[in-house]
Amino acid sequence: MPVPVPRQRAIPAAECGQAQAAPAGGSPTPEVDPRTDDRTDDRKEAKVEHHAAPGDGVPHGASPGHTNLTLLLIEDDPTAAPIVPDLLDSAGKPIRVRTARNLTEAGRLLTDDVHCILLDLALPAPGRAADDDELAVLRHVLELAPRHAVLALTASGDAERGAEAVRVGAQDYLFRDELDGRLLSRAIRYAVERKRSDSAERRLAEGKLRAQENARLERGLLPTPLLEGSPLRFAARYRPGRSRALLGGDFYDTVRTPDGTVHAMIGDVCGHGPDEAALGVELRIAWRALTLAGLCGDELLNTLQQVLEHERDDDEIFATLCTVDIAPDGRRAGLCLAGHPAPLIARPDQPARLLPYDNNGPALGLLPGARWPRMQVELGAEWSLMLYTDGLIEGRVGDGRERLGQDGMVEMIRRQLAAGLRGEDLLRSAVNEVRDLNGGELTDDVAVVLLDRLP
Repeated sequence: MPVPVPRQRAIPAAECGQAQAAPAGGSPTPEVDPRTDDRTDDRKEAKVEHHAAPGDGVPHGASPGHTNLTLLLIEDDPTAAPIVPDLLDSAGKPIRVRTARNLTEAGRLLTDDVHCILLDLALPAPGRAADDDELAVLRHVLELAPRHAVLALTASGDAERGAEAVRVGAQDYLFRDELDGRLLSRAIRYAVERKRSDSAERRLAEGKLRAQENARLERGLLPTPLLEGSPLRFAARYRPGRSRALLGGDFYDTVRTPDGTVHAMIGDVCGHGPDEAALGVELRIAWRALTLAGLCGDELLNTLQQVLEHERDDDEIFATLCTVDIAPDGRRAGLCLAGHPAPLIARPDQPARLLPYDNNGPALGLLPGARWPRMQVELGAEWSLMLYTDGLIEGRVGDGRERLGQDGMVEMIRRQLAAGLRGEDLLRSAVNEVRDLNGGELTDDVAVVLLDRLP
């Protein structure tokens, strides 16, 4: 469907008086461009400094109140009668015009203060035959000036070519022999505003797309527990400390090996940025691969330390880790701690408490050749085992400097268990209460994993 010429459209807001008027001032002083001064006899110059109204359009994010409206005319017949009449902006002041005889010259004149390009479609494109592509010159200009508004100028009656120019990327098209000052002035302002609107919409769409892609990526990096065939119930909560992030330096995972053993892990890379988050993902994936390959205990942690040492950007980066391997009968487990807080266990016949942590080894990445003893822990017939990172216990309590700590966390979990909370509800309540006690969002990453064995 052909696109109508600008005179058939509604007058833009800038012309209808909805735009802010330019400030009053004295008589404008003509401005001479030193790069084009020697060719003023071949073009119509109306270079006047003025304050553009908001409807005038502003190149590259400049403030509308401090720029001049400038047109770059690209046409190759300087000896013909001028095709651009006197132009006025919405405040009635002259619009300045620059003229380029070819695309090479246009490239030199295309400075940041140019708002709109008026392109003669009859101009030959460099390096192309005349019948190769009738819009080749337009495509070249769009590549040369992707952030500028472009008006296509074509012969009268060639509406089909003009409409195709709009489909290719021009903001509008005009007929050469129907130009007048009011029509062209309005078309320029319309093209500038349309380009600005299109650019803003594109940036918004690109921003949303990047955010969606990042969200999908970060969600995809969170683990899916492999517990098929296990009677244990699994629940987890994760809250990164970085604003608007879905992934932090904390990491966790749970898998069941073919012998029926359930392996669970939780860890924390020091720091909260994207580099720490990426390192945490690498350690989690390495842990899963090594566990499925049959490694556990000291042998597994030693290999993970090698991974950390090779992947970290700084020798001072370290990671704490807690691993448990629960026997197929669910009544006992092996526990390894690498500088990490001990898990919490809750049974029906006794209050919640921390598992032993006397043989806690160093964090990964601190001591070459370190060892991490594996402790045997009796779990019983029915239990809940909670693994967590220090973000859950290092939040402040009230306005003072006191932190919740492990004792405060144990007491909180006891109260919530007594209130009948289990599984996801227990973890959600625990994280929310820690945040409330802190008086707002926690600055550290928080990860909590809960495994339940029911009779």
